[in-house]
Amino acid sequence: MSAENPPGQPGLPPRWTSSAKSGVGTAMSGESPVWFTLAHGVLNEIYFPRLDCANTRDVEFLVAAEGGFFSEEKRHTTHLIEPLAQGVPAYRQTNTCEHGRYRMTKTIFTDPRRPVLLMRVKFEARQGTLQDYRLYLLAAPHIANQGGGNDGWADAFRGTELLFAQREHVTMAIGCSAGWRARSCGYVGTSDGWQQVHANGRLQELYPAAHDGNIALTGEIDLAACGGEFVIAIGFGDQHWAAGHVTRAALLSDFDDTQAEYLAGWQAFQKTCLPLVGPAREAFDVYRVSTAVLRTHESKLFHGGIIASLSIPWGGAHGDQDIGGYHLVWPRDQVHAAIALLAAGRAMDARQTMFYLMCTQNPEGNWTQNMWVDGEAHWTVNQSDQTASFVLLVAAIRRYSDLGVVDPWDAVRRAAEFLARRGPVTEQDRWEENRGYTPYTLATAIAALLSAAEMADERNAGELAARWRAAADEWNASIERWLYVTDTPLARQVGVEGYYVRLSLPEEERTGALRDSTVELKNQAPGANATFPVWQIVSPDALALVRYGLRRADDPRIVNTVRVIDATLKHETKSGAVWRRYTHDGYGEDVQGAPFTGSGIGRGWPVLTGERAHYELARGDRAAAKALMQTMVRQSQSGAGLFPEQIWDADDIPERELYNGGATGSAMPLVWAHAEFVTLLRSLRDKEVFGLPSACATRYLSQ
Repeated sequence: MSAENPPGQPGLPPRWTSSAKSGVGTAMSGESPVWFTLAHGVLNEIYFPRLDCANTRDVEFLVAAEGGFFSEEKRHTTHLIEPLAQGVPAYRQTNTCEHGRYRMTKTIFTDPRRPVLLMRVKFEARQGTLQDYRLYLLAAPHIANQGGGNDGWADAFRGTELLFAQREHVTMAIGCSAGWRARSCGYVGTSDGWQQVHANGRLQELYPAAHDGNIALTGEIDLAACGGEFVIAIGFGDQHWAAGHVTRAALLSDFDDTQAEYLAGWQAFQKTCLPLVGPAREAFDVYRVSTAVLRTHESKLFHGGIIASLSIPWGGAHGDQDIGGYHLVWPRDQVHAAIALLAAGRAMDARQTMFYLMCTQNPEGNWTQNMWVDGEAHWTVNQSDQTASFVLLVAAIRRYSDLGVVDPWDAVRRAAEFLARRGPVTEQDRWEENRGYTPYTLATAIAALLSAAEMADERNAGELAARWRAAADEWNASIERWLYVTDTPLARQVGVEGYYVRLSLPEEERTGALRDSTVELKNQAPGANATFPVWQIVSPDALALVRYGLRRADDPRIVNTVRVIDATLKHETKSGAVWRRYTHDGYGEDVQGAPFTGSGIGRGWPVLTGERAHYELARGDRAAAKALMQTMVRQSQSGAGLFPEQIWDADDIPERELYNGGATGSAMPLVWAHAEFVTLLRSLRDKEVFGLPSACATRYLSQ
């Protein structure tokens, strides 16, 4: 190794990578606290020791040959991804050089017995021979959620040559079954392996270490010596010896046996899920992909803790300041996932989420806006629908299974008391933006109060039950006064008498009567008008009044609102109809397709397609609901059945990888969308909305 220190410290400002994943995975075993994501044919983030702690940006291969040939795997190949088995988050990636010179086939999963990611690689020369090519592994450490301040070095552990990276409490070690011909550590943008191989076709300067920066690790594989087939092991520990130990152990183990154990764990899980039927997307069964996605996003530190997504939306535009991305626990998304697992027949998983939420409940009775998987708060604004969601989860478990050995009554009581005490106005709506009255929050809060009252009756707490029902009835009777507008320009344009708006402020804070009042919206462009008349702000959120049993699907006010929703928010795309969150939504790419960094244009959400399907089922049109379920399948992406947060509903912008009907740069996979899909399949099977609170249906729909 060269003794010189690499130039260019600390390297370019670190950035994350694309959130448009083509695969996510982890072993079922708790002995393997490692999660991974795939995109553009390569490894992206690898998480350890928790699924909220990312340690890499990406890990890929570079290929060089005489005559100045240079090929970067993620940019210069076509990508095919296949499952090793249905419902198992283990993958076979085939990347073919765009010039036809080589092909790489990679088998990727994690070792069920230790914290190691394994990747078996077969490199084939399609022009010339193996001796004509030089192959390099390039890894971009972002240890413990940070691309800056990383240390990297090359060393041997008990005779096995490894590449190491470390920051704070996490160390990563990378080993190759074929050994390394050369290794180097450098700073991104100046002395890293990409710069050297791109410029020279080889590693000319071998730097043994790079400290305190945005670094890259590079290792050359001896293709001729291994016949083009080898295994890469990426292991983790809290010290270099711990990471080296498990990496060496994984390399010494039989790869096929390890793969069989990984597959068996997931196949055993899938056998316990109900055989709900949904159409496939290419090689992937989207239902089985969805159940695997839900379970993959669950904590192994504390079962039941489910994060929103193993991704950072628009990651390429965000750096070390975005430490959380979507790999945090939002109680709302978590409850949707738990109810979906309940719908899939996994009552035990739903109960574990119930218990997790009991353990993370605040003394006041609510939950923090989001949190790390160990329960530490991240954002702290109160969103009343998240508190209500816990009660609705308990009600769903009671209706479709049993509560098991844990009694949630005290947590339910405190949650209901919090809702009653705080009243119908939420600090933020479910889109985490606005304060006020919102139909979704009101629907969930009213349903939660009535569900809690049922439990209070069983506990001989009649006074509590009466008070909660009185609050629920009062709020329910006020919904039209708070949120229904009539005779507006939009109503006249669509040809309806009136409709429910997305939100409004309390009467004492309004600038006038409801139809004449205004609200200020978030995510608007700097200098642009951010204040809009309430009557202009429409959202599919109003469908929650049906979903949670407050209004009948054929209520004229609901029917009118659906017409307005379709006139303002529905967009047809090449993958089918999508609905945007609300009018003037700014959460998305801008009109040119630039990543969201604070303002933009919100696009269609597949989860809203699922919510619309549930509405159609509620009004008795099962065929329409089934057609929308099939639309959701078409909206799954990457050939791997993953649901994105948003669908691009404008013209193609190929240079930004934005295609009509395809994923935007927002989160993918979105757990919430997979949960909605699974729940929809169960609803279609049962021919009724799964999870409809019986307390609401009895009180408001049977009259």
